[in-house]
Amino acid sequence: MSIGELLTESLIDLDVHASDKYQVIEQLLDLLVKAGKVKDRQQALEDLIEREQYLSTGLENGLAVPHAKTDAVDELLIAFGLSREGVEFDSVDGKPAHFIFLVLSPRETSGPHIKALAQITRNFRESDVPQRLMQAKSRAEVLEIIRSFK
Repeated sequence: MSIGELLTESLIDLDVHASDKYQVIEQLLDLLVKAGKVKDRQQALEDLIEREQYLSTGLENGLAVPHAKTDAVDELLIAFGLSREGVEFDSVDGKPAHFIFLVLSPRETSGPHIKALAQITRNFRESDVPQRLMQAKSRAEVLEIIRSFK
């Protein structure tokens, strides 16, 4: 399972404009809702916010991966947002997040959820992915970059 297989162009937002991380979470969640992949938007949002308040999902190198296990979905789901100006995400390195992957998975599963999070973080540590994503001009280009993740 590759996260690139779970992502489609309709689940990518190249122009995230938000004043805080909770607005970004809602924007990306709404992509999944609009695609008909979320059974209960409110439940998914509550689970994402609860997880975020427990411990920020802002990592380093401009990456944030808000995620939650929830009864609002039946399968692992991923949406991606690019914020060229950056959003404060209480990141480990204190820098704003530019690359936001929203990950939802069914509450009773853990394997695919953990693998997705590991794949995302590994590809940001070991490559020029951040620079390539920041320069991407289209959803198709972003999708191509993400589908190259190992």
